[in-house]
Amino acid sequence: MKNLFRLTMTILFGLLVLTGLQAFELPASPVSEQGEVEFNIRLVDRRIYYVANAARETDPIYVQINITNNSSSPYRFKLADDRAFSIDIDVRSMTNRQLPQTNSLIRKRTETGKIFFREISIETGESFSFIENLRDYIRLEQPGSYRLRVFLYPELMRASSEVSKDIISQIPFGKPIETNYLNISLRPALIPGPDGIPLDMDTATGAVLVKQQLPPDEVVAYMITARQESQWERFFLYLDLQEMLIRNAELKRRFNAENEAGRRQMIENYRQNLKESVIDGTIAQIPVYFEILKTEYNHSEAAVVVLQKYRMSNYIELRHYTYFLERKDNFWIIVHYSVQGMGTEAVPRAIN
Repeated sequence: MKNLFRLTMTILFGLLVLTGLQAFELPASPVSEQGEVEFNIRLVDRRIYYVANAARETDPIYVQINITNNSSSPYRFKLADDRAFSIDIDVRSMTNRQLPQTNSLIRKRTETGKIFFREISIETGESFSFIENLRDYIRLEQPGSYRLRVFLYPELMRASSEVSKDIISQIPFGKPIETNYLNISLRPALIPGPDGIPLDMDTATGAVLVKQQLPPDEVVAYMITARQESQWERFFLYLDLQEMLIRNAELKRRFNAENEAGRRQMIENYRQNLKESVIDGTIAQIPVYFEILKTEYNHSEAAVVVLQKYRMSNYIELRHYTYFLERKDNFWIIVHYSVQGMGTEAVPRAIN
């Protein structure tokens, strides 16, 4: 009878142990040795970035953090509502000098308080990503070339920002996952103009780009020539991107609903899309030839008609562009355009 009692207790104890182990089951391994869970980063906007100053302190540098599960089982981790408790960003110069964290980030992490989070589960073959502003984490005060990487803490950051990563790695489940390295270059802060707005810089010469009081036809010719020479800053010098953006009714509604920072970001995205020919590809497409056909203007408005030719695979496409300009602060600025196809012509031998 005693033996039966011992056997029963042994079985019950074993069941309790197994149940306890299941209740406290270790989380999925962050990254397998075969790299079954990929963790990488990329810049959201491929453009010129500048050192922050008073005029551009809100100019963001967005980094997309992406996690892809290539394993055969779900991958789970905790993601804080305030991402500063889930990730850390390390930025170093080419001489391995580590850039300091922002004061706001240090204060946030050293203050006592609850960390609110949710558990993320990534199924096999799926990805999860989120975007953070690099300027929220790192003080970018000097121009130069830098390398950055991101650390993800699957069980959140439980230590002060002053604790070294060696100490953090000794905390259960506290060792972070590291991303790939990303290169980024920062140019000197833009020179503020008389109105406090930073002046555009000529990327070819490094000189300040200053608008000139050109007539409407010369403004259009300047813009097209700059595009032919792939001088983007000169191309944008006489374009009112906000006016061009809100010509679209849907985008105008979105633009009006945004706050100031959101509107600036929409304009910056529109600028980048033009450069990548994602939208309005016709104005960003490079013509092999152009000719000003007609210019009409009064004191405040102008219209310039231009014949532009584009080289296709085995023919030349002809288009009539009408550029609409407005006089703003005594400068003619392009605010809109329309395009009309004019047929094709054979490829001249000189071009062939």
